[in-house]
Amino acid sequence: MRKIFTLITTILVLSTAIVAAQTEFKPYKAGHTFDISLPEYMSRTVGFNTSSAIEYKSTVKDVYGFVIFDTKEELALVDMKFSSINEFYEDFIKDFLKDEEKRTVSKPQSQKKGDINFMESDVTYYDKEAEIEIYYLVGIVETKTAYYKVLSWAAAENKDKFKADFQKILYSVKD
Repeated sequence: MRKIFTLITTILVLSTAIVAAQTEFKPYKAGHTFDISLPEYMSRTVGFNTSSAIEYKSTVKDVYGFVIFDTKEELALVDMKFSSINEFYEDFIKDFLKDEEKRTVSKPQSQKKGDINFMESDVTYYDKEAEIEIYYLVGIVETKTAYYKVLSWAAAENKDKFKADFQKILYSVKD
């Protein structure tokens, strides 16, 4: 009986010492999830942009795209606080394809759905390698927690055929 009492006492003393030796922990969440819808003719892929969270394509229809997100918390850690979606858009678009030939950028259109802000513009440029004009729908999404860059593209001659689908992809983003 004495051995059992000694064993229990030893276990209690050690477990109390172990608990007391630990410091307080602050919880953090890692990773970020969001929802997006793609047309059935597109599938997920990889290889366009190493910073993207999701990439999509249809090689048959020759259309492509990807999404990059930046959480507001991560941006604040590197002293990048944007006052609005407009400011985030302007910061991005000023450098997007800026050195490409015949680059044109349309006036951005903005829209709000619930508590999510959206901004979109059309960008075209001449690709010397492919020897064709490329069309991008550039979309920016602002939620409570993040900014998203949604970039979808095709040959400029197919803009009218795919722009509505590109917009549906953009406006489906939510977290």
